[in-house]
Amino acid sequence: MAEFDPHRRKFIRNTAASSGAIAIAKIGSEAEAKSVIQPSQSAEPSKVNVLLRVNGTEHQLLVDSRTTLLDALRERLHLTGTKKGCDQGQCGACTVIVDGRRIASCLTLAVMQEGHDITTIEGLGTPNNLHPMQSAFIKHDGYQCGFCTPGQICSAVAMLDEVKAGIPSHVTANLTRPIKISSDEFRERMSGNLCRCGAYSNIQEAIAEVAGNKL
Repeated sequence: MAEFDPHRRKFIRNTAASSGAIAIAKIGSEAEAKSVIQPSQSAEPSKVNVLLRVNGTEHQLLVDSRTTLLDALRERLHLTGTKKGCDQGQCGACTVIVDGRRIASCLTLAVMQEGHDITTIEGLGTPNNLHPMQSAFIKHDGYQCGFCTPGQICSAVAMLDEVKAGIPSHVTANLTRPIKISSDEFRERMSGNLCRCGAYSNIQEAIAEVAGNKL
């Protein structure tokens, strides 16, 4: 029979105790880190009242303070002509006109646009009374799938107003003279609106026709 070794038993007991303490400490630290990283599930998102003036009509909305203008237009006001493409401000499908300037509605919050005049594709024209740019897009077949078309049209309308106001682009050659209408100007100014179908030449023809009558 093996001889009893009190030192061996003491070693095993101490090792077990140390392992248990380490495991408990690890569980405790993980739980603490989890509680710090994860937000409280009971926290309610903040709601704010916002008055949006869209296409000449005022709308009082109670929205999450994080709601983008794009989501407010589509989900709350049901103006679904404004499209959600990349949702990162890179494709231009969500372009609307605010106070005469074109913006990507996915990159601005609804609460930031209170007191401003917002125009969507629905506010430019109606099926029975089309905006000249809408008519030109139809005439020149400036769309294929149509997903980017509302943003293209809103951007083109505001872009021609920018040219008329003398606002230069990256390719404007002479800043002391009226801006010369050219294909380079059109391409540069519309570069933020992507068309996955590749109808760029037709889009340019539509814009050029309206520009010839307007500028």
